[in-house]
Amino acid sequence: MRVVQATKFGGPEVLRVTDVPEPEPGQGEVLVEVEVAEILFLDTQLRAGWGRDFFTIEPPFTPGVGVAGRVVGLGDGVEESWRGASVVASTSAGGQYRGGGYAERALAPVTHTHRVPDDVDPTDALAALHDGVMAVSRIERSGLSAGDAALVTAASGGIGVWLVPLLHAAGVRVAAAAHGAHKVELARERGAEITVNYGEDRWAEEVGRRLGGEVDVVFDGAGGDLGLKAFSLLARGGRFFSYGAAAGDFADVEDSAEERGIEVTGMGEHFTDEDMARAAEIALRRLAEGTVRPVIGQRLPLDRAAEAHAAIAERRVAGKSVLVP
Repeated sequence: MRVVQATKFGGPEVLRVTDVPEPEPGQGEVLVEVEVAEILFLDTQLRAGWGRDFFTIEPPFTPGVGVAGRVVGLGDGVEESWRGASVVASTSAGGQYRGGGYAERALAPVTHTHRVPDDVDPTDALAALHDGVMAVSRIERSGLSAGDAALVTAASGGIGVWLVPLLHAAGVRVAAAAHGAHKVELARERGAEITVNYGEDRWAEEVGRRLGGEVDVVFDGAGGDLGLKAFSLLARGGRFFSYGAAAGDFADVEDSAEERGIEVTGMGEHFTDEDMARAAEIALRRLAEGTVRPVIGQRLPLDRAAEAHAAIAERRVAGKSVLVP
């Protein structure tokens, strides 16, 4: 079967299509015939060699941890009812990165496999698998109530397009920061009360002015200096969720947070497989209800994976990017 491999650490050009033997499902695994493979920003970072302190992965490897398709093979211990099911599945357990998603067929633990609800497009369902899970879990742990204020950075990225409408539906006042007019407008359409372009100077001051004060929670998918500016808007005793490093690295806020009594939740937070499964089911329900409408920014064949990664790195894509084998 065909897969995309990162032949070495480097730019998008290191991604190459190659043929490998079809995998056999092991104990508790399913084999999925992939219709759509998810591209995470994390994939682009790991391909470039970032994150080796968090994930033990070495080239050559097949990126990707999220797939949508039909179950065509069952390992020992998997119920026959899964055969032929339309599913979304993660190839990896929580906090791990096994890869294998950019492929014509992929293995996944049945515990990380979810049936696609009727009337939900498989590509939209795929967006629930990681982005939806992250958004649902962060909001649950935020303690936000109707009338509270939250700031979302990278608001038109894969996770941001979930956070904004879910927070809006909960009655939270949402400030959304994104880069570029198109992405700002996308956040506004999803329910953000305040939108700013963080490609412009003094965007953080503008958020504070228009909100009339500080925010209770920051959801930071940008990191770096952008994350630091977002952090500056937090009220004492607020919460800062750091889950992305689109600016190059996570925002360094630990010392300041301690001084101001701010709770910081980062990538190292304990997140069980049971937590992930429950959040995924909630995210899929929100899709079926129409609360969230994922944005599919680009859809390309496997042999254009390098092009897809380049577009993400250059910030030319809003929402989710996917590959079609």
